[in-house]
Amino acid sequence: MTDKLDTLFADLLASQDTASASLPPVHLWKPKLSGDMDMIIDREGRWIHEGGEIKRPAMVKLFASILVLEEGDYFLVTPVEKWRIQVEVAPLFVISAERETRDGYQAVKLTTRTGDVVIVDRQHPLAMQAFPCSEDPLPLVLVRRNLQALLSRNVFYEIVDWAVESGDGENSELSISSMGERFILGSV
Repeated sequence: MTDKLDTLFADLLASQDTASASLPPVHLWKPKLSGDMDMIIDREGRWIHEGGEIKRPAMVKLFASILVLEEGDYFLVTPVEKWRIQVEVAPLFVISAERETRDGYQAVKLTTRTGDVVIVDRQHPLAMQAFPCSEDPLPLVLVRRNLQALLSRNVFYEIVDWAVESGDGENSELSISSMGERFILGSV
């Protein structure tokens, strides 16, 4: 089944591979901790350095490409430096969604503000997660390595619009399918 879906959606999977191919090999870099940097990625995916938002998209994309998550902490790494930064919810932020339906199967393609492309599937699951900063669970998708992206409100509402309800009355769930997998968005 997976091979059939991989062939059916080969063009979408290729766009995902192309987006990640240019990333540096941060998993190979093991510098010692250089310290803490006054940088935070806020809930909306904005990068704030010393109180001011970094407005240059190329700079944000560069920083996002050297970001790693280790034991619950986020770091910007180079071969010789490692700086701890703060992240409010998730380091990446999904700004658009597309869906393709082919031969009765659906694929959901998400794009982040930093140009990451991800096809929601078993390796890139979409899940609702609880956070102290929100009364309701938030929608996140695993993008690359162990980095997640928060879906913007507009994207989440679009996905909810594509979702289907299943179950009976009190036990109804809202879910979306992508690449042959089902992802639960919540109870109805």
